[in-house]
Amino acid sequence: MSTPNAAYSVRLQVELDNKPGAFALVASAVGGAGGVLGAVDIVGSTAERMTRQITVDASDEAHAQRICDAVRRLDSVILHEADDRTMQLHQGGKIEVNSKIPKLTREELSMAYTPGVARVCRKIAEDPSQVRRLTIKANTVAIVSDGTAVLGLGDIGPEAAIPVMEGKALLFKEFAGIDAFPICLHIDPPTDGGDPGVDQIVDIVARMEPVFGGINLEDIAAPRCFEVEAKLRERLDIPVFHDDQHGTAVVALAALRNALTVVGKRIDDVRIVMAGAGAAGVAIAKILLASGASQLIACDRKGAIHLGREGLDPSKQWLAEHTNSDKEDGSLRDVLAGADVFIGVSGPNLLTQSDLVTMAEQPIVFALANPDPEVAPSEALGVAAVYATGRSDYPNQINNVLCYPGIFRGALDCGATTVTENMKLAAAEAIAGAVPADEVSAEYVIPSVFNKDVVRRVAEAVARAAVADGVARSDR
Repeated sequence: MSTPNAAYSVRLQVELDNKPGAFALVASAVGGAGGVLGAVDIVGSTAERMTRQITVDASDEAHAQRICDAVRRLDSVILHEADDRTMQLHQGGKIEVNSKIPKLTREELSMAYTPGVARVCRKIAEDPSQVRRLTIKANTVAIVSDGTAVLGLGDIGPEAAIPVMEGKALLFKEFAGIDAFPICLHIDPPTDGGDPGVDQIVDIVARMEPVFGGINLEDIAAPRCFEVEAKLRERLDIPVFHDDQHGTAVVALAALRNALTVVGKRIDDVRIVMAGAGAAGVAIAKILLASGASQLIACDRKGAIHLGREGLDPSKQWLAEHTNSDKEDGSLRDVLAGADVFIGVSGPNLLTQSDLVTMAEQPIVFALANPDPEVAPSEALGVAAVYATGRSDYPNQINNVLCYPGIFRGALDCGATTVTENMKLAAAEAIAGAVPADEVSAEYVIPSVFNKDVVRRVAEAVARAAVADGVARSDR
């Protein structure tokens, strides 16, 4: 069971006797069921009875139900309501469209719409480059998904993916001031004859390009995601960024740079073993190689990937050709022995403490599977010199929100036509640099997602790299 947290919190409205000690019984029941009591408010009171509203954190939905049952069993206590706070937060969606004109007067209406808008339309028709200056295009990103690889949920479909894409849009706005919108698509599944969904997504997104200044691909299963991104990058002259691949890779590299500083090792000297050869795994391998890593082995469910292994798909074949130069074979546990760094982007509970002790001295362990990492904190802490997860309840959270708002902010600001490898490397350097050199420690190798300076640093670094690579329309 995970630690009680707000994601599974409930708001209870309880009626109880208005006398000393009555609420203590409720608090005791909540605590006895393993819940964590939060805010407590009085919402009604008479001489005999009182109604309180309390917030309780739980570990999962079943745990929340057990807490409610414990309260219901109390004599003289009535549980009137038990609301799931997360479901309430999502009621009606999490985003909306707002006007930039606070009070629309008759004069402003004539400029914003007919007849004045015709002048703006003609201006863009005469000079299409003006669309970035005179419309939302310069600050708008489409968040595109087919719902085939959502979070840790898998193929749940486009409707069920909408809440995640809404959340992403919310974070774009909150952290970078970018207007983003979820675009969740019904796409045909792959068949034995190929994947028609690749061209379907590419065609739909390409036809939407006039409105958007960038495309954020999200939660699209491999290998479809690789083909979709490659084809869109060829077809469009706006940034296309698959965050599950490149966002994870950028933040992981940023954290690794500081982690290596903590243990006094260099990226070109360390032996790195990865678990996971999907979208994120391939992207991490590519950015690590571009950063100087020379000893890298990627593993999937069948073990180490190497040249000569049969049945590799194109992305794993790329890994076989560019990593594991000694063609090491065996399971993840076999090749982990002697490794300086472990990076997991696969599934839960793959390793134990006995596996980590076979690694080199002062091992770095990034167990990024969510919500349950490849090696549990209780197994890693005390063995790993630096331990990072994708979770917010432990130090060193590898969270993509440190990356994509700043990357798109910088790309949009300079009018970038694409996202280059140098722009990704610049983003990683900027994220790592957001942790002051004299503050880097085993529990602080990556900045907080609420560090407001991260987006500015990343945006500026990305824009400079875009200009240097010749993909910026304007040097701003």
